[in-house]
Amino acid sequence: MLSRVADSLYWMSRYLERAEHTARVMGVHLNLMLEHDLGSEGRRWPRVLASLGSREKLQGDEFPTAQAYALDQIVSSIGAARENARQVREQISSEMWEEINRLFHESKRIGTPQSFRAQPFDLVSAVTQSSHLFHGITDSTMLHGEGWQFIQAGRFIERVQHTARLIDSHFQEFYRAGAEPSSAAEHMEWIGLLRSCTAFEAYCKVYTADLRPERVAEFLLLNAEFPHSVRFGVERLGQSLEAVNQATTRKSDRLGKLAGRLAASLSYTPLEEIMSNLHEFSAGIRRLCGQIHAGIYQVYISYPIEAALGA
Repeated sequence: MLSRVADSLYWMSRYLERAEHTARVMGVHLNLMLEHDLGSEGRRWPRVLASLGSREKLQGDEFPTAQAYALDQIVSSIGAARENARQVREQISSEMWEEINRLFHESKRIGTPQSFRAQPFDLVSAVTQSSHLFHGITDSTMLHGEGWQFIQAGRFIERVQHTARLIDSHFQEFYRAGAEPSSAAEHMEWIGLLRSCTAFEAYCKVYTADLRPERVAEFLLLNAEFPHSVRFGVERLGQSLEAVNQATTRKSDRLGKLAGRLAASLSYTPLEEIMSNLHEFSAGIRRLCGQIHAGIYQVYISYPIEAALGA
């Protein structure tokens, strides 16, 4: 596979996952803002922006600033995903192109600042539903070969990083070791974290409605069966990297070792050890994902021409 094709498939998937994550988190917190007055709304939007990876310092009326950031992130990510898909239309199915092109034009229609301020849930719903539909179409209509594996790698490396950052931001504000949620409003914030990861119903199937912060962390970080858990994403990322490694002439033990180290940290680190330093554990996950991303580029995308000629 040409490196430019791998690059476009990888980033198409990353950008679409980024747009869907941003829309989902924004939708959850808009609902929380409407339903509950914690008396601490001034902290909500800085925390939400931090969980989305923004370094922007909020000043003055914070909600409009956060709303504008989320809107720009969603619309620009969809545009970038569509542009990457356009560059590899011969590699993806026509159904995939039609869905991502439809979402692009829909986001342009309902993703204006005026529309988003008036009806933000229209864009949130359109993005989340279209993202799920796109991935279903991808799995159903595309050959599960090298290109499909790059799509999976992009999807899960993006998901792992965002989920780890979201957990870190939430626990820094609300977690107190050994303490249960102290109020109904704080209880709803923990439910909001689960809903931000589409995990509330799945969590209840495992733990019933017994909402404990340590169990929330265990489920979102370590559950091997839930698609939005960090461990599930890391394992799928490792499988995709191994499949690409087997399919190409450019072999790399380094990527496999990095993915294996990341998987081992989630499989063998006791929950008590994780909870004792969750911030550093989350930072370590994101740091290793960054190294894997750099490795993907070094091995498959931006390698020197001399290395390609010698392969």
